[in-house]
Amino acid sequence: MEHEYTVLGGVNRSRIGHYLGIISGGVSAAVVFALLWAVDLAKAFGVSANIPPSVLSLAGAGTVFVVLYWILDRFAWRWRIFSKLLKVPDLSGEWECAGQSINTEGKTNFEWKAKITIVQTWDRIRVRLKTDQSASNSTSAALIRDEADGFRLFYSYTNEPKMGQPELTGHRGSAEITFSKDTRSGEGEYFNGYGRYTFGRMILRRL
Repeated sequence: MEHEYTVLGGVNRSRIGHYLGIISGGVSAAVVFALLWAVDLAKAFGVSANIPPSVLSLAGAGTVFVVLYWILDRFAWRWRIFSKLLKVPDLSGEWECAGQSINTEGKTNFEWKAKITIVQTWDRIRVRLKTDQSASNSTSAALIRDEADGFRLFYSYTNEPKMGQPELTGHRGSAEITFSKDTRSGEGEYFNGYGRYTFGRMILRRL
């Protein structure tokens, strides 16, 4: 269910791939050199040693690149030093959401509560919102680094009501949430259409 997302104001992902390629080449060369040196050292002590070509191929730059990218995608991007360099906030986790549906006059129609779960890696994200009556999943998203306010998340979603909710209909919508610089809270707005024409405000707090 996770999907790719765009990062505006952060480091270009293709540039990161370029850097990883350079690092992979260096690491691969160092590993192969170490393996061959170990073989020569063993032979110097009279120990018969040989490295199959398949082992050397596993130490190739392609394999190293895959491993490094997996580490970056799953773990390293969250580390503080990399997070600051990449300018990508870690929004993953559980969030408490208090929402208000408002009318065209700016008055509150009704209030609602939800739990938001954000699943995030370096290049993929998913925003899932669940209330007592329905649930929604993001279908596309973009993150913007805002020097003044923090981080802004734009995403579109589809919503499906739970069984036994005949007054509700499935719909599509979009939301914009501004997270604080410490990523502990957020405020935003949502707009529904294609089945339910409503809009309102949301206040988020990390659990």
